[in-house]
Amino acid sequence: MRVAGRGDGIRHVNHPGSHGDTLHGAFAARVHALRSELGTLYGPEAAGDILRAVLATVAECRPAPSTPPPRSLDPRQFGAEDVLLITYGNTLERAGEMPLTTLKRFVSERLDGVVNAVHVLPFFPFSSDDGFAVIDFYSVDPALGDWPDITALSGEVALMADLVINHVSRESLWFMDFVNDSEPGRDFFLTLAPDTDVSRVVRPRNTPLLVPIHTYRGLRHVWATFSEDQIDLDFSRPRVLTEMIRVLCNYLRAGARLIRLDAIAYLWKELGTPCIHHPNTHAVVRILRLVSELMCDPGRDPVVMITETNVPHSENVSYFGSGDEAHMVYQFSLAPLVLHALTRGSSRYLMQWGAVLDPPPPGCTFLNFTASHDGIGLRPAEGLVPEQDIDVLVDLMHAFGGFVSMRLMPDGSQRPYEINISLFDALRGTFAGEDAWQVQRFLCSQVLAMSLQGVPAVYIHSLLATGNHIEGVERSGRTRSINRRQWQLDDIDARLADPGTATAKVFTALSSLLRLRCCVPAFAPGAAQTFIPVGDDWVTFIRGEGAMAVAVVINVTARTCRLDEQARAALGCARQVRDLISDEVFAAGGPIEVAPYCCLWLQAH
Repeated sequence: MRVAGRGDGIRHVNHPGSHGDTLHGAFAARVHALRSELGTLYGPEAAGDILRAVLATVAECRPAPSTPPPRSLDPRQFGAEDVLLITYGNTLERAGEMPLTTLKRFVSERLDGVVNAVHVLPFFPFSSDDGFAVIDFYSVDPALGDWPDITALSGEVALMADLVINHVSRESLWFMDFVNDSEPGRDFFLTLAPDTDVSRVVRPRNTPLLVPIHTYRGLRHVWATFSEDQIDLDFSRPRVLTEMIRVLCNYLRAGARLIRLDAIAYLWKELGTPCIHHPNTHAVVRILRLVSELMCDPGRDPVVMITETNVPHSENVSYFGSGDEAHMVYQFSLAPLVLHALTRGSSRYLMQWGAVLDPPPPGCTFLNFTASHDGIGLRPAEGLVPEQDIDVLVDLMHAFGGFVSMRLMPDGSQRPYEINISLFDALRGTFAGEDAWQVQRFLCSQVLAMSLQGVPAVYIHSLLATGNHIEGVERSGRTRSINRRQWQLDDIDARLADPGTATAKVFTALSSLLRLRCCVPAFAPGAAQTFIPVGDDWVTFIRGEGAMAVAVVINVTARTCRLDEQARAALGCARQVRDLISDEVFAAGGPIEVAPYCCLWLQAH
């Protein structure tokens, strides 16, 4: 499927109407807000022309009123049933079948009632970084399938697609235009003199920021935040924004209803600033949200905007704005805090973080994850876990077969940026060494994430208990490949059929827990959350209120611990309660013994 791709002219119209009607009400208010935001970025004189170009794209791409909307999540009422699966389009392969068809089959046959949304990581032709160096935004990688496969999946579950907005592949047509001094891409990229002082620029990498490129205009040095194959776009050029809006509208037309804004924090560059979280970047997020609401009526066909910002917590939550930017932000601090708690056997820093965790604005929530296609980010632990603890944790992950990537600091030094390891293997032991609790410790990490306020996101390799893929690292030369294994579906089926395998144990347990969670109103993202510390052996908090409230009790140690009467009272569990997970009833009074890494969902009984 193609919707007005590269080289298509942008028609200028007065307005697109509302399915042929005149502008009115909420639609008109969004158009007015959009013009204001465009004026902020490019000046009021240019805003009118840019607005007309955007509205023409919206009119061209929006679905007809009679078209049934694809599956989506509703930001006005995120529910306990909302659970996201993260996967590459070809993580599961089957002979004679296109991978996107295999994925749809696996989701419908194995995950019905377990997840209702799927994040298919970049499914476009690419040159590196497993999809995040996009060559063509308007094509599906033919090795995966085609646009009809994407649309078919969006009819099965809510589909999340990546808007890789910060950069493109150096093999993209836009960059070829830059090299050849041709329109439209000749001015789409940032060039600087090679001796420009860029020391203030915050980087997630330790590679050179400026990459030399031979062009028809001579040797140019282009801005590349992530790698020499991922060249940053220059959003100070209005045409760059309107082209990316066209890409967004294409995704929406194809059925995507969750849009992940990849690496959005680095979008707007201004020398003399850190070039991260620039006010104009926040304006672009608001613009993209407004465009999505013009394309798809939020009351009938909602679109969810998600920002991916692997940064400290206070910076991360800034992308909620005033409830007018992201509907969801990735809860990046959760993964390193959970990993530290379960390997150290102490919940201190996780509980301290939880105690001051402010609820998101109305209509917004967190996306809670402990593993993904990337590694475990360490910047989000800054200010939450002491540096010496992080350094010791990095050493432990090396011992468990992992790697660490570094980032360059302004003074020229380097600090750990990300741990690259399978989460299942990251939890094979503690600081005391490997032990027999790997499966239970890993399940504990997942129950913790699915119990917190927000929408849980489960990486497919967590669901399948995939270990470190060292062969992938050796083959690709990239440490992130350790957690990006591709499976033959027949091999997975065989493992799931054998109850003794870690895959069967984890998949069966997580599927059961997620189905149970869907039926517990206290786990709706908007339900109240109160952390109540009762000691460093425990993660303890209450979800919901009144008779339906659930006390979440998690033992983060490798020994049996007792939840005493005082702790029970603090958690509102002094009376008779039932554990929703085990269905065990605990009489009023007296302590509750909790096995290593055991998790309880306690409710009045």
